Amino acid sequence: MLESVLIANRGEIALRIIRACKELGIRTVAIYSDADASSIHLRFADEAYRIGSSEPSESYLNADKIVEMAGKAGVEAVHPGYGFLSENAEFARKCNRNNLIFIGPRSQTLEITGNKIEARCKVANALVPTLPSINRIIEDEDEVLEAAERIGYPVLMKSVYGGGGRGIRFATDKKQLLEEFRPAQMEAKASFGKFGVYVEKFLEKARHIEFQVLADSHGHIVHLCERECSIQRRFQKLLEM
Repeated sequence: MLESVLIANRGEIALRIIRACKELGIRTVAIYSDADASSIHLRFADEAYRIGSSEPSESYLNADKIVEMAGKAGVEAVHPGYGFLSENAEFARKCNRNNLIFIGPRSQTLEITGNKIEARCKVANALVPTLPSINRIIEDEDEVLEAAERIGYPVLMKSVYGGGGRGIRFATDKKQLLEEFRPAQMEAKASFGKFGVYVEKFLEKARHIEFQVLADSHGHIVHLCERECSIQRRFQKLLEM
């Protein structure tokens, strides 16, 4: 059983992890940026340390600082929560290289799942149906126009890296596409530390159903049945049932 965990996240996400750790008797170490100095999760963690300024790139996306802080705090493991560095394979490797357990998938798995283009190609090769898309990073406005015209409107521009509804923009025509392209790129960079969007066909009146499968390093595998996640705002889930 682990004795101590650093939580590389904030807010409600961190609170849920802290609650689970307390039930298991695990010491929790929280981190915070200047913007979150009064965040409620800091009151419930056993220890809390400032990680950097308000910009995510200087705090929750700064893998080197987080790993350094974990070493100073003397924890055994790092829990990334979701969003930020949770799907970053290099962060998982940094943790492992510094004798920290990364609570999440192996870095090899994250190389695939943390990159939507790689993940799409992987499932397509397994003959799983996927929506039409342009499976490459779109660099400029000419490319995004060409991609949308090839797929057909409406389309989504999505961040290649990360998730949580960040870096997703919707377009029904050329004008809206060009208006949303740069904001999509900037949001992807701000949220995940990397530029990179691709274009995918938007499926209208779709339902968002998830199946969660959990496995550990001892060969235990469970699934948590299906979850209805269609109630969303700005492509972020509000309710899961």
